[in-house]
Amino acid sequence: MQVKLYALSTCPYCKMTRKFLDESGADYDLTEVDLLEGQEREDAIAEVRRISGGASFPVVVMDEEVIVGFNKKRMKELLGL
Repeated sequence: MQVKLYALSTCPYCKMTRKFLDESGADYDLTEVDLLEGQEREDAIAEVRRISGGASFPVVVMDEEVIVGFNKKRMKELLGL
């Protein structure tokens, strides 16, 4: 399963999501949007808006499913835990 996490470095829910993914042993790609600069940051924000319909964080993409916010129950289901 491919997992992508869009997060903010200072967001408590983003930190909870990272901790859950780390503890579950999931292999994931992390983008901390607030630490990006210039066009790279603008592109990441545009991607978050495109896939989630807004600009809330965290945004987790598991295969084709998009989860906005810290939803431990759904992440566990998708990871088969």
